[in-house]
Amino acid sequence: MNIILNGAAGRMGRILTDMIESEAELTLAARVDRSAQPDSGCLAALTGYSGPADVLIDFSNHAATADVMAYCAARHLPAVIATTGQTEAELALIRGAAETIPVFLSANMSIGVALLAELAKKAAAVFPEADIEIIERHHNQKLDVPSGTALLLARRVKEVRPEAEFVIGRHENGKRAPQEIGIHSLRYGGEVGTHEIIIAAGSETITLRHEAENRALFARGALAAARFLPGRGPGLYDMRHIIAQEGA
Repeated sequence: MNIILNGAAGRMGRILTDMIESEAELTLAARVDRSAQPDSGCLAALTGYSGPADVLIDFSNHAATADVMAYCAARHLPAVIATTGQTEAELALIRGAAETIPVFLSANMSIGVALLAELAKKAAAVFPEADIEIIERHHNQKLDVPSGTALLLARRVKEVRPEAEFVIGRHENGKRAPQEIGIHSLRYGGEVGTHEIIIAAGSETITLRHEAENRALFARGALAAARFLPGRGPGLYDMRHIIAQEGA
């Protein structure tokens, strides 16, 4: 499988490059990064590559969404979007591209986090009156608050609690509203990423927790998505499809 990697010079791009090059059935067709230097073997723009490709993985920045979607749509190329923090306008571009090509979009490329989200949804359905709080921890250089993963978890719970309201970083006096979902962000050191969901049902409390031990797990998830997409029809896919496939 021929893979175009956008954002190849970044931290995740370097991890994914090593992973692709270590697997015999995968070929790194092109490395692309806007910070690419001459003679580095990395292209500065996607438009600089027109060779064979089966899928594109984007680990750059959400600001590249328009360029990535335009490139993939023009080439009818499946796309794995592994960036977070998209604006509503950027999400609209992704949904528009998914009408003509398969697009895999997930706020977190961890299969474990996808399973966590499904467990949280199930717990919220079983305990409809429970208080639910989400706590996310990341390194001190992370830009988006709350994390895309925390929002993914909250939105999955909201599927069974449509009346729920997200309260991000509670900072005022007053009682907790019955249907609120609290989301709290901690930033310190080199924390890779920990997400915890507390479901407090009065006489009992369930705590669901996922800890990322290293960033390689996100690269593995992106490759799982890349393997999943070729041959699929146009549409928007996410980690739930990987879980369904693994459990089939």
